[in-house]
Amino acid sequence: MTYLLFVVGLVALFFGGEYLVRGASAVARHFRLSPMVIGLTIVGFGTSAPELLVSVQAALAGQPAIAIGNVLGSNIANILLILGTSATIAALLIPARQLWRDLAFMLVATGAIWVMLLDGTVTRIEGGILFTGLVVFLATAFLTGKVEEEEVTLGDIPQWKAWAMTFGGLVVLVIGARLLVDSATEIARAFNVSEAVIGLTVVAIGTSLPELATSVIAAIRKQTEIAVGNVVGSNIFNIFSILGITALITPIPADPRFATIDMPWVAGTAVGLTILAFVLGGLPRIAGLMLLAAYGGYVFLMG
Repeated sequence: MTYLLFVVGLVALFFGGEYLVRGASAVARHFRLSPMVIGLTIVGFGTSAPELLVSVQAALAGQPAIAIGNVLGSNIANILLILGTSATIAALLIPARQLWRDLAFMLVATGAIWVMLLDGTVTRIEGGILFTGLVVFLATAFLTGKVEEEEVTLGDIPQWKAWAMTFGGLVVLVIGARLLVDSATEIARAFNVSEAVIGLTVVAIGTSLPELATSVIAAIRKQTEIAVGNVVGSNIFNIFSILGITALITPIPADPRFATIDMPWVAGTAVGLTILAFVLGGLPRIAGLMLLAAYGGYVFLMG
């Protein structure tokens, strides 16, 4: 039954995230936002909703290792697994001139959470600092992301249906997140696997399914701005929003392994993506295969 609930939770997260993203993207058309900004904000936030729900519920349930491991593992999976898979399907162009500010936000967020993890606790004050970073990022993105209506090329969905999809997706995500946290914890205990490792791998991959689906579909449709913006925006939201909001609700104790073992991977992938954006201007298929190989190595080491 535990395994069945785990699978049901993953499926609920996937479909809930999918409908949330489609609905929120359609709503965004009303505000005439560019595909890049939609990918960075609306889609990035929508696909990060599972991580937010899982982390908050895990922290409140006294499982801080899953709360932090979920975020760090998701950021690693977003770049190595999701961009790797997307680039393998279709080479991704990364418009560094458009993304430099957002890449900088991602690097700042990564450095900030690394410093906060060093003393073993993400406090409420630190949570407030992270959340402030989210507000600044959103304000910057929306103020600079307006385009003419004809430039926005997302699907035509009636507004009432878009809002219904958005809220319906959120409801399904809440249910899926609860099932996933409960079943993942039981599986971890059954196999004597630490909650930190479960959060960094199984739960992180499960909650990253919406990002994976979104970026892969965008890559197939040659909408690389949404594919890349989704991942960069999601990584920013994961730190500023998820850990920020979770820490504001309740301080998060942090296992020392996060700062010493996992953060180097998080920082390395963020820096690596930034370098590829400025040096190569994107991710060719060979780079996508290398990212996937790196993720396989990461999962093997964590196991």
